[in-house]
Amino acid sequence: MKLHEHQAKTIFAEYGIPIPNGKVASTPAEAAEAISSFGGRGVVKAQVHAGGRGLAGGVKVVGSAEEGREFTDGLLGSRLVTHQTDASGVPVDTVLVEELADIASEMYVALTMDRNHRGPVLIASAAGGMSIEEVAATNPDAIITEAVEPTLGLMPFQCRRVAARLGMSGATARQGADILSRLYRIFTENDCSLVEVNPLIVTGEGEVVALDAKMDVEDDALFRHSNLHALRDRSQEDQLEARAADDDIAYVSLDGSVGCLVNGAGLAMATLDVANAAGAAPANFLDVGGGATEEKVATAVGIILSDPKVSQVLVNIFGGILRCDVAARGIVMAYEEHRATQPMVVRMLGTNLEEGKEILAHSGLDVTFTDTLTEAAAALSARAGAQG
Repeated sequence: MKLHEHQAKTIFAEYGIPIPNGKVASTPAEAAEAISSFGGRGVVKAQVHAGGRGLAGGVKVVGSAEEGREFTDGLLGSRLVTHQTDASGVPVDTVLVEELADIASEMYVALTMDRNHRGPVLIASAAGGMSIEEVAATNPDAIITEAVEPTLGLMPFQCRRVAARLGMSGATARQGADILSRLYRIFTENDCSLVEVNPLIVTGEGEVVALDAKMDVEDDALFRHSNLHALRDRSQEDQLEARAADDDIAYVSLDGSVGCLVNGAGLAMATLDVANAAGAAPANFLDVGGGATEEKVATAVGIILSDPKVSQVLVNIFGGILRCDVAARGIVMAYEEHRATQPMVVRMLGTNLEEGKEILAHSGLDVTFTDTLTEAAAALSARAGAQG
C-alpha cells in the first residue's frame, strides 16, 4: 500500500526527521491561504501515488497566493499522467503546499529489500532530485549501496559511512547519519517495502531536511498497522486490483487483451509466458488460489470480464483442491451475471475434469477446449488473428 507524500511526512516528523512546513489543501482557496501564511511564496505539489510529478506538471513553485490558487484550481479534479502511470493517469484530489527551502545540495536516499542480499539495503546518491533509474543507467558509480544485516539492523558506522560518501561533514554529517538511522526505524517498524527521500537536502545553514517522502507498506503486514491501513486512498489504485484485493484474489492488471484465470502462481506465470509467445498479450495476472469456491471463481472471472480490454479469456486450471467442476460452475455463474460473450480457450486437468468440461460444453458459451498449453496458445493466436 502506498502513502501520499503528506502522509509519509507526518510519519517522518513523528520519528524526528526534519521536514518543511506544509499544509494540505483540497480547494484553491485553501492553497492560496497556505501560500499567504508562508509569506506569499511556496511550492504546490499534486498528491498522487506516482513519481515524476514535476516533469508531468504536478509541481510548481509559485510567487503569490493568486498564482497558487490558479495552479491548484487547474490541478484539482484533473488526472495526472506521469511515466509511472498508464495513459489515463491518476486523480488529483489534494495538494501539498510547502514553504520554499534554501537548498545548498540535494541527495537521494532509500531503503528497500534486496533479493540478492536477501535483506534490507540502503541506497543513496549525491545526485538527488533526479530519477534514480536515470542515474543508475548513466552513472552507476554514483549509486551507493549499503547492505543491512537484518539481525543487527542498520549500524551507526554504516550511517556515518554513507553520510561521508554523500559529501557531508561535521555537524551536517552527524545529523545526516541520525536521519538515516531514523529512516531505517520507519522502514522496519512499519513493515515497509520502500522508504524513499528524493531529495534529501542540505540547507545553506547546513541543516538536513527531507524535502520529499515516499512510503510503501507491505500489504500482508497491514493487519499489524491499523493506523496505516486507515490512510489507504483507493482512488489512486487500479480499481480492478482493489476489488480483487478485497476478495483475497491475487490480481495484477496488464496491458493486453487476453483475460487469464489460473490457479497457482507458478502456473499463472507460465500461462502469461505462453500467451505472450503466441502473440496474445495477457490483460492480467490472476491466481484464484487452490481452495477457491464457486463464488470466489465467479468473483475472479467477474473482475476479468469487467476489464474493457478483455476480448477473450484463457482458463488454465489444474484441478487439485480446486476441482474442475467447481471452477466450471464459477465461470458460468460469472458469464451469466455479466451477460458476457467473450470466447474462452480452456485447458483443464485433474480432479473432476470430465464433469468440468461437460458443464462448460452445455453452458451455451463460446468455448474451445485444449489439452496442452501449446494448443491453448495456438487457439489464442488463431482467435486473435480472426478478431484482428
